[in-house]
Amino acid sequence: MVPIESRITILRHQKVILDTALAELYGVPVKRLNQQVNRNRERFPSDFMFQLTAREFAALRLQFATSKIGRGGRRSLPYAFTEHGAIMAATVLNSDQAVEMSVFVVRAFVRLRVRCWPQTENSPPGLRNWRSAWRRTTARSRKSSTPSES
Repeated sequence: MVPIESRITILRHQKVILDTALAELYGVPVKRLNQQVNRNRERFPSDFMFQLTAREFAALRLQFATSKIGRGGRRSLPYAFTEHGAIMAATVLNSDQAVEMSVFVVRAFVRLRVRCWPQTENSPPGLRNWRSAWRRTTARSRKSSTPSES
C-alpha cells in the first residue's frame, strides 16, 4: 500500500487528499463517497472540502496517472479534502473501515505539518510545547499498541 503522506498534496495553499485516494483508503467506491458528501453538503464547508477547477485537475493529471476524460475516466472534477474534511467524510460514510482509517489519515496530516514546521529557537513556544506533547503521546500509543511478548 502507498503511504498516506504521499497521497496528500498541496492545492490552494492547503494540504489536501483527493476523493479517489480517500475513497480507496476508506474502502468505498469514489461514487459512494461523493454521493454521501453531496447528501451531507452542510457538513463540508469550503475549508473542509472544495472541487478542483479544470485547470487544477489538468495540472494534477500530469503528476498522477489518471485517465483522460472520454476514455472511461471520471466525468466530473474531483473533490479535495482537507484534514477536517477527511474526518467528516469518515463520519458520513459510516463504515468501520472509514472510521478506522480516518485515524491514520489524520496522523499523516499531522506528520506532514510537523515536517513542514521545523522546530527552531524562533518557533512559537506553543508550537514547541505542542510538538513535545504530540511526540510523547504518539510514542506512548505506539508502545501500547505493540503486542507484548510472552
